[in-house]
Amino acid sequence: MEKKSSPRVIEVTVISAEGLVVSRKQPVKKNAFVVVRSDPYNSRSTGMDREGGSYPAWNEKLVMELPVNARFLTVEAHSGTKLIGAANIPVSDFIGGFLPLNYLSFLSYRLRDANGVKNGIVNLSVKVKAAAIGGAGTFVASSCPGVPVVDGKVADHGIVTGIPVSYRY
Repeated sequence: MEKKSSPRVIEVTVISAEGLVVSRKQPVKKNAFVVVRSDPYNSRSTGMDREGGSYPAWNEKLVMELPVNARFLTVEAHSGTKLIGAANIPVSDFIGGFLPLNYLSFLSYRLRDANGVKNGIVNLSVKVKAAAIGGAGTFVASSCPGVPVVDGKVADHGIVTGIPVSYRY
């Protein structure tokens, strides 16, 4: 029987943006917000920054599921109803390699408008929390092989005093 993979839960903190313009010369004046999409059906958005102009700041945490097959996280900056710019963030920038669970990655990406013209920068951080199971907000340890597990929870660096450590393979 094939084991079905669970989506991961990520915490995206949208920190700020820089140099946003509505058209090529007109800076954003107010009502800027950011939408983060992990797939077409799963998105979260920040509140509106009403005072930041073309340098808005949100510092807002967005918790969402990231499907196992997702390759990009899409970040869109809006001013009112107008799309200012977007960036596709490769999932490999914050998942994979030797990055442990709960590692906080600080990232900055160039936004591009619908014509591909550079239009500002978005600053954010991403933390991979766990893989989700069930629907009641329960989480399990990462499905990565060789992750030390104690009582169903990931052990810190495999060092647990007085408690036997098992490894999930």
